Amino acid sequence: MNAIEEKCQKKGVRLTDQRKTIAKVLSESKAVYGSKDHPDVDELHKRVSSIDDKISIATVYRTVKLFEEAGILVKHDFKAGKARYEINDDHNHLIDINSGEIVEFVDKDIEELQKKIAKKLGYNLVDHKLELYGSKIKK
Repeated sequence: MNAIEEKCQKKGVRLTDQRKTIAKVLSESKAVYGSKDHPDVDELHKRVSSIDDKISIATVYRTVKLFEEAGILVKHDFKAGKARYEINDDHNHLIDINSGEIVEFVDKDIEELQKKIAKKLGYNLVDHKLELYGSKIKK
């Protein structure tokens, strides 16, 4: 069972064979395409179609929306115009505004600071999304 199937099972999301294929492709995307992979629906459909050519782009859109609404996937736009998706896990992004490169990172100090700010403002932090934008420093 892949990571998305496990999350679906925990949240009670029913998986058809086509949804399982989409879940498999999404779960394996970083292992196959690298940690910078955040496919949009068109790219996801292309990958899924190479496994099962009967899966329509409409099915991919509906499945991605279902997974997003269940909190299994996270939608990003990275100011590039197309929505991109990945498994909902705890990391942040640094996006190069020149190349479009996406660097994922985790920093415990940032995590603690976010909680501290929320608490200071009278909130318990339940979720967050941090996207930093910059350009690479020339050496």
